[in-house]
Amino acid sequence: MKFIFTCGGTAGHVNPALAVAGRLRELMPDTEILFLGAEGKMEMELVPRAGYEIRPLRITNIARGKSLAALAHNLQTLKNVWASEREARRIIRAFRPDAVIGTGGYVCYPVLMAAAKLGVPTLVHESNAMPGLTTKLLAKHVNSILVGFEESRKHYPDPGKVTVTGTPVRGEFAAYTRENAKRELGLDPAEPLVVSVWGSLGSGHMNGVLTEMLPLLRGQRDFRLIHAIGSRDYAGVREKLDAAAFSPAECNADLREYIYDMPRVMAAADLILCRAGASTLAELTYLGKPSLIVPSPNVTDNHQEKNARVLEQAGGAKVFLEGEFDAASLLETVKGLLADPAALGAMSKAMAGLSVPEAADRICDRILALCQK
Repeated sequence: MKFIFTCGGTAGHVNPALAVAGRLRELMPDTEILFLGAEGKMEMELVPRAGYEIRPLRITNIARGKSLAALAHNLQTLKNVWASEREARRIIRAFRPDAVIGTGGYVCYPVLMAAAKLGVPTLVHESNAMPGLTTKLLAKHVNSILVGFEESRKHYPDPGKVTVTGTPVRGEFAAYTRENAKRELGLDPAEPLVVSVWGSLGSGHMNGVLTEMLPLLRGQRDFRLIHAIGSRDYAGVREKLDAAAFSPAECNADLREYIYDMPRVMAAADLILCRAGASTLAELTYLGKPSLIVPSPNVTDNHQEKNARVLEQAGGAKVFLEGEFDAASLLETVKGLLADPAALGAMSKAMAGLSVPEAADRICDRILALCQK
């Protein structure tokens, strides 16, 4: 069988697609898989790293403002959508997929619309509790809508078209325990590990907080810190630390632009500091990882806070909004949790109770059922 996946913009859109593609290959080793992504975006690096071919389409976002510059930008976006749909149609005709699956990002719109017009079975997966703009626009055109939360069903015009699957995580997450992950990373099994990650591009606000927190950790050996800065701020943060003649090694920290071995690093963690993207939360629950979550305020309908509160109410995470803490209070909270193994254990158990480990299988079942139908 042949499948096309389309996803883009952030790792939160790419990783679920990789999880399902990997599971399809496990079930059917001869399966042919092709990805279509947005030119110049993160998927153009992440997908080949996972061993799949990806072809670029020229896609730009939608500007929310009402200025002349925003209008000009959106007119160019419409032009790009038209050209990308035409190119996607050409690729689909040549590849002849049994189904086309989208997992989020603007690139999904022209690809799934092209497939739908050609009569190819189409599915879109929405990880967040609230559907994004692309999913809303596609809802009437695709054959099947897959969602991560039961409460999401009500947000679609045809609830009968919606299947609750959960959000899949890549198979690599099942390969690690906390112990063997720490061993592979060369870390002391007895030393607590705190992982700080704020989306594939990073967060300027949280990078500022962590940059202020690092000097407070000078000389400490209470825990090891791995902080992913993100591509947007990496050079600036490193320059700021270099200008202050400060080395992260002084505070037992490892600063990275991006964590490419995320399954291993997350598995090794004792505590994770992060945003509340649905893909990240699926990974946290799958691994049962206690977390301090700071939802991004820059998302549609404040969906990250809504996602995070579900975990907080279950007892698996503590949620803080930007502005509710500074570097010193964040550090105090981290140290307090690490000093209370019983609390961490309870949080871990609560997290694991929210996991949907069979999400990838549910999605594969829906894909194959649609192909047969």
